[in-house]
Amino acid sequence: MSMTDPVSDLLARIRNGQQAHKDSVVSPASKIRGNVLEVLQREGYIRGYSRAEARPGISEFKIELKYVDGEPVIREITRVSKPGRRVYSRIGDLPRVYNGLGISILSTPRGVMSDNEARAAHVGGEILCRVF
Repeated sequence: MSMTDPVSDLLARIRNGQQAHKDSVVSPASKIRGNVLEVLQREGYIRGYSRAEARPGISEFKIELKYVDGEPVIREITRVSKPGRRVYSRIGDLPRVYNGLGISILSTPRGVMSDNEARAAHVGGEILCRVF
């Protein structure tokens, strides 16, 4: 069965894993998921991730979740742009998440990046999700 929204699936797996206090979660591998995980790792929301082959021709990501004093680092992770309603933003109109304490992950013409990186590169794009 094909998946309609792989980014939402990834975010739900991370959210559910942290609510259950899991050390790591597994998600099917794809380019967009890898790019989102790269941004989450660069911004310090996850410990790391690795790509492994589950069976011949099928790869998956093992995502190591991060906790501080027993509390999950990611308090809130929500999808903004959905398949039924895409949300785009110019760089000047991009809202700050909790006054800069959180990040938005954008898909821009220069690749997937956080809102801070997008402001520095002066590019807008599709807002994939918000993380706090």
